[in-house]
Amino acid sequence: MSSVTTSGALPLGEWQNFYVLLGSSAGALTGLTFIVITVAADSSGFRNAAVRLAGLRAFITPTAVYFGSALAVSALMSIPGQTAFTLAVCLAVSGAGGLTYWGTVIRWMFRATSDYSLFLADWIWSVILPALSYAALVACALLLRVHAPASLYVVAATTLLLLFIGIHNAWDVVVWITTERHARREYARGSEPPDPPPAEQSPPAESSATKQSIADEPQRREQHEHRPR
Repeated sequence: MSSVTTSGALPLGEWQNFYVLLGSSAGALTGLTFIVITVAADSSGFRNAAVRLAGLRAFITPTAVYFGSALAVSALMSIPGQTAFTLAVCLAVSGAGGLTYWGTVIRWMFRATSDYSLFLADWIWSVILPALSYAALVACALLLRVHAPASLYVVAATTLLLLFIGIHNAWDVVVWITTERHARREYARGSEPPDPPPAEQSPPAESSATKQSIADEPQRREQHEHRPR
């Protein structure tokens, strides 16, 4: 067991490179969310604006929040002179706020999925892992003073997990929109009336000379038979 005082500064200097890299990645990947939103807005598969808004709130906005959470925790862990008390308060507020937002997202998800059944991957990456991440931050805040080294490692793993959740969900939304567009094109193509079969070509009309030649054929045969030998 390794305990620290609430007024003493935590040894966070060894974590600086890790959180600088993690925070920079989270900030850069936040731009990926705007690309996802643009792709979703350009999609014409939503029935109305209410359905589009519900889908954005349930599946796309949380992606930006996960990136923002990773960036926020990285910034908190990089503040000089952080004590066990101040860091515990910051982590507790971040985790509690994340859990509150997670509950709101769950409500939006059930509203947005009235015509869509969640897959196992949706439950894992959009429900279970975010809840575990924010709950882990709250737990680290409570155990930081008693188990400081282990808590710092858990905070680092949680921050990295939030980053991976955001990346996975952003990719999942883009793949879903792409496949839905392809399916709608195939459906529209299949619902179009088939092309009419090519018209049967009628045999070429016989010329008048050919008809006359056919009509004179019996007479020529008769003349040939009565020709003297």
